[in-house]
Amino acid sequence: MSIKFVYSFDEGNKEMRSLLGGKGANLAEMTNIGLPVPQGFTITTEACNDYYDNDHKIRQEVLDQIDDKLAKLEAEQGKKLGSDENPLLVSVRSGAVFSMPGMMDTILNLGLNDTSVNGLISATKNERFSYDSYRRFIQMFSDVAMEVPKYKFENVLDKVKADKGYKFDTELTVDDLKEIVVEFKKIYKNEVGEDFPQEPKKQLLLAIEAVFRSWNNPRAIVYRKLNDIPNNLGTAVNIQSMVFGNMGSDSGTGVAFTRNPSTGENKLFGEYLIDAQGEDVVAGIRTPQSIDTLKTDMPEMYEQFVKITDILESHYKDMQDIEFTIEKGRLFILQTRNGKRTAKAAINIVVDLVNAGVIDKEEAIMRIEPNQLDQLLHPTFNAEALKDAQLLAKGLPASPGAATGKVYFHADDVVDHVKSGEKTILVRQETSPEDIEGMVNAEGILTARGGMTSHAAVVARGMGKCCVAGCGELSVDEAAREIRVGNRVIKEGEYISIDGSSGCVYLGSIEMTSVEVSGSFGEFMTWVDEVRDMMVRTNADNPRDAKKAIEFGAEGIGLCRTEHMFFEEERIPAVREMIIADNVEDRIKALDKLLPFQREDFHGIFKAMEGRPCNVRLLDPPLHEFLPHEDSAIEELANQMGIRTSELKKRVLDLDEFNPMLGHRGCRLAVTYPEICEMQARAIAQGAILAIKEGYEVVPEIMVPLIGTVNELKMLRPIIEETVNSELEKAGVSMNYTVGTMIEIPRACLTADEIAEVADFFSFGTNDLTQMGFGYSRDDAGKFLGEYVENGILEKDPFQVLDQKGIGKLVEMAVKLGRGAKSDLKLGICGEHGGEPSSVEFCYNQGLNYVSCSPFRVPIARLAAAQATIKKRSGAIERDK
Repeated sequence: MSIKFVYSFDEGNKEMRSLLGGKGANLAEMTNIGLPVPQGFTITTEACNDYYDNDHKIRQEVLDQIDDKLAKLEAEQGKKLGSDENPLLVSVRSGAVFSMPGMMDTILNLGLNDTSVNGLISATKNERFSYDSYRRFIQMFSDVAMEVPKYKFENVLDKVKADKGYKFDTELTVDDLKEIVVEFKKIYKNEVGEDFPQEPKKQLLLAIEAVFRSWNNPRAIVYRKLNDIPNNLGTAVNIQSMVFGNMGSDSGTGVAFTRNPSTGENKLFGEYLIDAQGEDVVAGIRTPQSIDTLKTDMPEMYEQFVKITDILESHYKDMQDIEFTIEKGRLFILQTRNGKRTAKAAINIVVDLVNAGVIDKEEAIMRIEPNQLDQLLHPTFNAEALKDAQLLAKGLPASPGAATGKVYFHADDVVDHVKSGEKTILVRQETSPEDIEGMVNAEGILTARGGMTSHAAVVARGMGKCCVAGCGELSVDEAAREIRVGNRVIKEGEYISIDGSSGCVYLGSIEMTSVEVSGSFGEFMTWVDEVRDMMVRTNADNPRDAKKAIEFGAEGIGLCRTEHMFFEEERIPAVREMIIADNVEDRIKALDKLLPFQREDFHGIFKAMEGRPCNVRLLDPPLHEFLPHEDSAIEELANQMGIRTSELKKRVLDLDEFNPMLGHRGCRLAVTYPEICEMQARAIAQGAILAIKEGYEVVPEIMVPLIGTVNELKMLRPIIEETVNSELEKAGVSMNYTVGTMIEIPRACLTADEIAEVADFFSFGTNDLTQMGFGYSRDDAGKFLGEYVENGILEKDPFQVLDQKGIGKLVEMAVKLGRGAKSDLKLGICGEHGGEPSSVEFCYNQGLNYVSCSPFRVPIARLAAAQATIKKRSGAIERDK
């Protein structure tokens, strides 16, 4: 039985989009409901995939079916392709399964040649229109089908207009157009090596192949990557009889949305041009008119168009993006699709549709792409101001939002200049924990090195701070206090602007705008929380971030990184005293100085949580991160501490490690220096006691990082419990608390059953688990991961999207082993993946109790968790218990 590769519009419907593509399915659907659609046929996505499988050739079976449908179309229209009396002209358009506006190719007016142009003149009695259509076809066909550069044709057009003193294309006369057609055909012959094809069937075949090829053009590949569209879907091709908007003052063409795509306002929004074809509206050659003025220009057409837009939105139950043409007073609908929209508009539209009874709440939840919510939570550049901005370089979009400020290279300088009222950008080769005050005070952070999970990226996301990382085009000279990009030098104190959503770095200051979250957003998120059945917590290290996360709907803290509390100016000396101490007594003296600071930190965080659980991770980074490494800074610190510079240098060298991320850090510090673990446990207990005595409920979860063997936890858990219990007993206070571990070492996943016997909970640290599982340094992998994704070695950057096939199996194993040993084991994730939608769904499917992410990603995780719940209810996924 032969495969059906070609469908007339009256043979399909909107449910066939995987076969007919979105455009073809919607053309078929509009035909079925009786709208004025120029007729034609669709070549399926299967034919496209077959073209690639068949060594870039269209098989005869497909060609035969195309011939059959073309003959049917000619009979319906009473026209014939290439006729010298009444020629059929067609458009050839791509039609992917998912809308990819502007990414693939279109050819209009196909079927014109030296003979049929006379037939078109005869049929329309309009010589100028006919030659205008012919010159357009030659240019589009040459560009799309034969890859002749478009500018070669535009140069001819511009020269004729300049010579004649014309401003608009509409001023070209018949003779001008005939001259242009001759010149265009010369360009074709010079570039292609043969005459412009006069056989319409050859034109059609070349055009279809061009659309198939456009599925894999560079911009389409980039678009699919950005929007997570699979590469194996292929595109359909739509062959549609032409209607003409360029036949005079009673003709026109335009694009309209049934609602405002920027705000969601329920009002027709669009543009049109009189006496024009579709590409004129988007090309910017002429300024289109607002759709509202069509009411004055052509009142009957406007009234009919409004009725059709109402029918389409009602039928599709969503905002529609509609292309239309008016040909000599007759309205035709060329396309409809669900319109692209901003996050603000998307929320307003679904809330409006639910309140109008058009869709239900679950349908509304499934329509919003979780990552879209980022737009609602961060400042952005003013769109008009951005048009004139000068791009300096591009790095990784590490933390969304935008920022403008003066360049400073050291945290102290940022703090000083912010105190005097300046807006600043902290620029570093790469940040370290000692930059934390500068990071807090700066408007944004820019680094030359580091990836999406580098220190700068992770901390910036936690703060909701704009960050561009790994901007390798920049040469950052922190000593000379300047940035170089090629021959350009930006000195300290000069303005730059950075966009953490795109990775772009701009010269100078750009006007900012804050996106206001409307009341619809709150209403929508209430529906989200009604549906989801997995908790969402936040990664927060201070009361300020904790409060912000609660505003965004966080239900607790899933990761409080205690080392971030150590870098404030008044604390760092005590930390450094503790590090350089060469005996237990001196170390304890220094820790005693730190205790009040840590106690107050936890006191504030526990109060901010107001009874919500708070997971506190004990000290994790290697100690060398708290010490300076430049000779001048070491000398200055030695003087401050009253010790010899040589002595401090020796201590710094002693602590130096070849691979510190696999070295003396995490629980290994506590094993070596149990007094550090003891001080932190005491600070947690004392902070909790203060909050309890003030009437707050406190739910601490004390987490030991980097456990690789159960014996580490067996040693450290008693120290924690004895310390906490002693403080509670002294204060006469009772408190429920738990002790668990971060699962971030592959061996911990493999022995999770043993570890679960000693731990009350697991929290998956997937940043480090990915690093160790792949053997990629997460700070250096940015140098090659782009090429890995580009070349298809990896589908996604595993530090951004959890690698479910590999790292995910480690998580799955740890969940199964852990719950097998302890059925009520609490499970969560606190790595950066905890806010990435597909990773959230994976965690949900594994039966985790919660995900945790930076405050500004909490709404994204809430929505992703709700969508996973809805999929489970529909039977699309199974959730482990």
